[in-house]
Amino acid sequence: MDPALIEAVIQVESAFNPNAVSKRGATGLMQLMKATASQYQVKDRFNPRENIFAGVKHLRYLLNRFDGQIPLVLAAYNAGATTVEKHRGIPPYPETQRYVTKVLGYHEHFQRTAFAKTTFGRR
Repeated sequence: MDPALIEAVIQVESAFNPNAVSKRGATGLMQLMKATASQYQVKDRFNPRENIFAGVKHLRYLLNRFDGQIPLVLAAYNAGATTVEKHRGIPPYPETQRYVTKVLGYHEHFQRTAFAKTTFGRR
């Protein structure tokens, strides 16, 4: 899994607040719904380790389901995989479209900053 993608999802989902709770009941760093958390045997959705572990497993599942197409994966993370399949792409929901754009922007940012960190000082 691409660490920059995970960071980007966490940034947009919770702004790195492990106690975040959405209006719809998603919780923790990666904003897991109860059903998703249960699917990955999460006991405490506010526990950062459990939350990230399940969120990453779910992203991996979506990456496989959508053949690595990151925009579709992000849309599915936000709106649900069946919704993305029903619309044969990113659903026409402004919230989901904004979500995909924001995560992709942060993904690019975190990729650049990670690259800068690993190459700084090397010649």
